[in-house]
Amino acid sequence: MPKVTAMMIVRNEANRYLERCLKALTNYVDELVILDDASTDATPEICLSFPMVKLYCRDTPLFLKDEAQLRHELWHYTVATNPEWILALDADEFLETRAVRELPYLLKQDFFPAISFRLFDCWGREDYYRVDGLWNPWLRGFSIYLVKYQPWLDAAWPLQKFHCGRLPLAYRHLPHLESDLRIKHLGWANPADIRAKYERAVSQDPTFKYMPREHYESILWPADKIKLEKWQD
Repeated sequence: MPKVTAMMIVRNEANRYLERCLKALTNYVDELVILDDASTDATPEICLSFPMVKLYCRDTPLFLKDEAQLRHELWHYTVATNPEWILALDADEFLETRAVRELPYLLKQDFFPAISFRLFDCWGREDYYRVDGLWNPWLRGFSIYLVKYQPWLDAAWPLQKFHCGRLPLAYRHLPHLESDLRIKHLGWANPADIRAKYERAVSQDPTFKYMPREHYESILWPADKIKLEKWQD
């Protein structure tokens, strides 16, 4: 099976989903390059408890100031490992369990240099995902998370400090295979996190350059207005 290198940015993830995420990745990833954005908790220690992890640590945080620069740093460390395929996931995202069986077939095919997946935002709990508005994974469609490394491609990111994407621009337009494997995103699963995430989002994008105002406001909608569907394994 081709070598799979995952890459991830983390900051203060010790009490969230990090350990679960890393355990899941051990089932189908050969190595994991992590850039710690100056965590002040036990995040680095958790990362180093997994032998497959190559950890790099910043002394000062950068994510909320210039995400594109941070992503570029992570890419630099990742390609230094001589990867074949690169998987870009966050510490609160999980490919569904059947990925262990199906990823080998996706990686061995020679027709597509990139694989795209749908992301499902679990909302207020881990077993229901959101389907109203721009949260709907069926309307939002596929995004590329897994690419074959091609060193001749340019590694530039867009010149924007937020919502800059996880992969270099050149990789986002590759022919890609749309996989029916789903990504389960738990970033909104804890109700206690939702308001803080809303406040961070609007502080980063006060003029609604990256997302419509209505989408940001929908983060704080009452439960009876939000549409959910049951996650089925």
